Amino acid sequence: MTTFEERREGYESKFAHDQELRFKALARRNKLLGLWAAEKLGKSGDDGQAYAREVVRADMQDAGDEDVFHKIRADFDAAGVGQSDHQIRRTMEELMIEAVAQIEAGT
Repeated sequence: MTTFEERREGYESKFAHDQELRFKALARRNKLLGLWAAEKLGKSGDDGQAYAREVVRADMQDAGDEDVFHKIRADFDAAGVGQSDHQIRRTMEELMIEAVAQIEAGT
């Protein structure tokens, strides 16, 4: 095998690994976000966990974060929860950082 082929395989392997970590981080972030939103909606215990699963499933509808954002925005509006779009998006960013840290720490 040539050096070029070894480098190519190394890059492909790293890309696949990075994509897997990104998928795991997004799923973890969405669960954390769902639990945060559930608390704001007054849901706890099994209801809170069920709502978090709904948020994770919402991310499977469209590419990107907009489907998750729109679900939470709609649910907050329906329940009269006073959170701005900026607050929701900021929480999404903060929880992504937390999710990555948890995955890197193996927790």
